[in-house]
Amino acid sequence: MAPQPQSIELIKKLVAFDTTSRNSNLALIDFVRDHLESSGIETILIPDETGKKANLYGTIGPDDKPGIALSGHTDVVPIDGQDWSSDPWDLIERDGRIYGRGACDMKGFLGCVLAAVPQFRRTRLKTPIHLLFSFDEEVGCLGVRRALKVLQDLPVRPKGCIIGEPTMMQVAIAHKGKKSMRAHVHGKECHSSLAPKGVNAVEYAAEAVAYLRRMGRRFAAEGPFDPDYDVPHTTVHTGVIHGGTALNIVPKDCQFVFEFRHLPVQDPEALYAEFKRFVETELQPEMKKIAPETGFGFEQISAFPGLDTAEDAEITTLAKGLALANGTTKIAFGTEGGLIQEAAIPTVVCGPGSIEQAHKPDEYCDLGQIVQCEAFLERLREKLAQ
Repeated sequence: MAPQPQSIELIKKLVAFDTTSRNSNLALIDFVRDHLESSGIETILIPDETGKKANLYGTIGPDDKPGIALSGHTDVVPIDGQDWSSDPWDLIERDGRIYGRGACDMKGFLGCVLAAVPQFRRTRLKTPIHLLFSFDEEVGCLGVRRALKVLQDLPVRPKGCIIGEPTMMQVAIAHKGKKSMRAHVHGKECHSSLAPKGVNAVEYAAEAVAYLRRMGRRFAAEGPFDPDYDVPHTTVHTGVIHGGTALNIVPKDCQFVFEFRHLPVQDPEALYAEFKRFVETELQPEMKKIAPETGFGFEQISAFPGLDTAEDAEITTLAKGLALANGTTKIAFGTEGGLIQEAAIPTVVCGPGSIEQAHKPDEYCDLGQIVQCEAFLERLREKLAQ
């Protein structure tokens, strides 16, 4: 079975907008808003503080009762340095797949939703469908936070949410959270022949990174564990480090970035506090004995909570029925789901495509996944009309 032509057409139009997170998404949002309003659906534009990006929220069906939100982000990751075999902003179809930046993550889902809107609109829904399109998910789930603040003040909010991130149309009820940080080590520069008179920022950074490594090893050995994840424990990772200028100069500066990918049951602030306590009690006193102005500084890059929805939650049961699934899964990558759940809107993740194809050159989504997504949305329409 082939996808509906209108789904592919709309996915193609969405992919054509270069909504890399560093760019504005307003052209795409304007297109979506026009599409919805042409079907008589009123929308709420929720811009960022600069006015260059925006979320979009709308409701199909009765506006006096809570319904099911279909949610997705409009931004995509960069194509910089990637070797594409075709134009990433021009969706092409070949060998049973559609190729383009965002085809999988996650304009495939958004296009299917937009294609279903006219049928949603013609149906006498007893329970409404809410649409939430966000910005800057790829750089820390930034946009949805502003949207959720607005939703909190509305007289009616969604009672459940389905995020269409790529899960191969499996129903995911949980994912890990993340807290990523940048550390700046301030040392004292001097000639390397006088090394004891200086404070080596690289070496103290190395000791801090080694402690993060020990934390990661402890979690791998002692848990807590959740066997439903591919990696069943919290992980600690240092990804980038920069420092020093020359071998014969004791470095005065070093920076490194690190992250905690934590199970929902663990508090990321407690993990960070443990690490910071080691720095403040073991490393900084040594540094400041030599030069009081030295030490560590920390800056949060991004953070989002984990998702943990009950197996027997109403939204889980609904999504399993729509996906014709007997069970659920847990995913390694993060979504906006934890934030939406914290806003008292139970959430699951279910969308077309595989996360293994996301963020790569020649990103693609199998056409069969688009067909499954269309069927999922059609069952949702029928269910909410009952």
